[in-house]
Amino acid sequence: MPNKLDLIDCRGLRCPLPVLKLEKRFGTLPPGAGLVVLATDPMAKVDIPLFCLQNGGTCAISEADGVLRFEITRA
Repeated sequence: MPNKLDLIDCRGLRCPLPVLKLEKRFGTLPPGAGLVVLATDPMAKVDIPLFCLQNGGTCAISEADGVLRFEITRA
């Protein structure tokens, strides 16, 4: 499955659930692996990049139609 990113769909979930779901999955990722988180809670814009910074990951954010998309890679 090269180039297929794991998806965590957190649309409709309120803080802290998106970051808790990310934390659970992030711990199983090997270095260099990535995943995508979809969220609608505006707090995710703060919480998810902070989680990545604190836990050795990179995070690219985009937004479309009220849905935040976080592309995350474990360092």
